[in-house]
Amino acid sequence: MQKSPNSDIPVETLNPTRQGTGAVQMRIKNANSHHDRLSQSKSMILTDAGKVTEPISRHRRNHSQHVLKDVIPPLEQLMVEKEGYLQKAKIADGGKKLRKNWSTSWIVLSSRKIEFYKESKQQALSNMKTGNKPESVDLYGAHIEWAKEKSSRKNVFQITTLSGNEFLLQSDIDFIILDWFHAIKNAIDRLPKDPSSHSRNLELFKIQRSSSTELLSHYDSDIKEQKPEHRKSLNQIFGSHLHTLCERENSTVPRFVKQCIEAVEKRGLDVDGIYRVSGNLATIQKLRFIVNQEEKLNLDDSQWEDIHVVTGALKMFFRDLPEPLFPYSFFEQFVEAIKKQDNNTRIEAIKSLVQKLPPPNRDTMKVLFGHLTKIVARASKNLMSTHSLGIVFGPTLLRAENETGNMAVHMVYQNQIAELMLSAYDQIFS
Repeated sequence: MQKSPNSDIPVETLNPTRQGTGAVQMRIKNANSHHDRLSQSKSMILTDAGKVTEPISRHRRNHSQHVLKDVIPPLEQLMVEKEGYLQKAKIADGGKKLRKNWSTSWIVLSSRKIEFYKESKQQALSNMKTGNKPESVDLYGAHIEWAKEKSSRKNVFQITTLSGNEFLLQSDIDFIILDWFHAIKNAIDRLPKDPSSHSRNLELFKIQRSSSTELLSHYDSDIKEQKPEHRKSLNQIFGSHLHTLCERENSTVPRFVKQCIEAVEKRGLDVDGIYRVSGNLATIQKLRFIVNQEEKLNLDDSQWEDIHVVTGALKMFFRDLPEPLFPYSFFEQFVEAIKKQDNNTRIEAIKSLVQKLPPPNRDTMKVLFGHLTKIVARASKNLMSTHSLGIVFGPTLLRAENETGNMAVHMVYQNQIAELMLSAYDQIFS
């Protein structure tokens, strides 16, 4: 018998065997309830007898119409992909930072959103009739990343939405949190990323909410008044493949990356927690929108005065790459290289791999890590060590194409690779 992160909820693992990403059956007992609550996904579940069974449906088609109306939620809510208990903390609302308070929530993941309930969904559905609706998170344009630096708890990841909300989710049980991370990431990746439709509308909405009336009126006249064929085309810096972007700019290092680095080196090297402290997400999204609209970017403008906005946008640029800076095809090779026992052998193996990278990846990597060595050199002022930057940039720059149960192990190697790129920068890029 194990304890969940909430000491009042004992957790008993019936069968940790999984199929796919979510086939884990858990029985969670709450001291305030006389009934067991089942955390399940839509995947097949292995019973104790080893037979594969389908999760039991909570709704029967032969119920009367009035029962269906009262019990069954809208169709979109029925498309549940995963549900169960996790620890949750909301740390930002519309870009405004909130005090971090952890609580146990019943999490329901559907194809395009997450809902947070204070109790199991079955109990919550009856409360919804009285208007007590759960908190809902739209996954369109959302980002998910491991957030080890955001909490002293283990197994914490963060979801950041286009509307400026930030949530931390956590579980002490490794395979449960890995399944949740994988399921939510897959849901986000499946959603359309066409900036000319849904995400563009959301970004315009964010700009409006951030009270940038001058900027909004500029785009209103550009988008609404002009004929479609005369409207300004999207530059699409964020979300473009690195090689495509560099080819378009006739360079091997994206212009936006160089602009951000220049701004940070001009006014951010001594800032406490540079790259670790989060900037206002609404402002970061506004910056992202302007960059994607081919606007001339001036990072010395007063609206980008908070250097954490610039660093946040740079990290978002790398997270938005369809393929990370360390290409998928090289991921396992870098992991094998960092595993080598002898430090010199490790450095030589990493150096050899870097030299084999496509020029945009290699040159962008050289510029970025060269910049980060300047951050480390001022660690007495900014309190950012090689280890701290490894935690921040490891998962952002390196990830496996298909996340598996090895994710927790990969996280350690991701951080170590980023650290080595910094500590042995001169040797690797000489």
